[in-house]
Amino acid sequence: MEKLRIVFMGTPDFAVGILNTIYNNNYEIVGVITAPDKPAGRGQKINRSAVKQFALEKNLRLLQPTNLKSEDFLTELKSLKANLQVVVAFRMLPEVVWKMPKYGTFNLHASLLPQYRGAAPINWAIINGETKTGVTTFFIDDKIDTGAMILHRETEISNSETVGELHDRLMHIGGETVIATLKMISEGNVKTTLQEEISEIKTAYKLNKENCKIDWNKNGNQIYNLIRGLNPYPAAWTFIKDNENEWNVKLYDVKFENETHHHKPGQILTTKKEIKIATHDGYLHINSLQFPGKRKMESSELLNGIQFSENAMAF
Repeated sequence: MEKLRIVFMGTPDFAVGILNTIYNNNYEIVGVITAPDKPAGRGQKINRSAVKQFALEKNLRLLQPTNLKSEDFLTELKSLKANLQVVVAFRMLPEVVWKMPKYGTFNLHASLLPQYRGAAPINWAIINGETKTGVTTFFIDDKIDTGAMILHRETEISNSETVGELHDRLMHIGGETVIATLKMISEGNVKTTLQEEISEIKTAYKLNKENCKIDWNKNGNQIYNLIRGLNPYPAAWTFIKDNENEWNVKLYDVKFENETHHHKPGQILTTKKEIKIATHDGYLHINSLQFPGKRKMESSELLNGIQFSENAMAF
């Protein structure tokens, strides 16, 4: 079988971890495709994707198409003469792109497919209180995350693990799984499995401001899972109102204590060093948080500058 000539497609840090593993295993990477640069933040500073930064550091051929169907891009992609494409955390590809290489195009997805198809599988696995997850490689087809599976690797999720911690573990597991997939393809012994169409498929919806907001009417474990499933990014948030003051506050490191009490859900209780917020079935102990315009800080540090009244509520 001929030597693999790989085009890699991806954008965020997770994709960089996989690209780096391919690079370090001495596979030939003939091109890297990532998102165009875009302005970000209050200063609208031009932001390069993590994959672009890696490609420039390693002097890899880089393409940043705005239109994946444009003739100019397709001509340039074809000129790379890749026989395989690897996709990690990129956008949906048109058929003319994913069908181009001789050995096809495969994707690494950070879930055990068919569960958690979509944009944020690592977050939603934790938000939904799953005790296991994993990664799957599959050949791309004309729908999102539905193609024939090649390999999957499973791992446990601890009940205290944050999305940041799980992200890093899955990046390592994902790198190993991609290398194993590349070996199978290069040796010509790939066997695929069609994804089952099961009735209760959970979707990894794109995260937005609305689904990252804390609903204090939910039980304590649900709120706890939402917060750790969004820690450190993009972070769960809530409004806090104390008399005439109202803030949009992000919560990070928390612990849930199941306890019967008489406080209203969302009621804030403080000591000189501790903040806790009541839920229906207990208290969330807030270890770190971020007020607007301020850096993330420990609760004990915040309480040096802010004192909450007995009327303070999260909502």
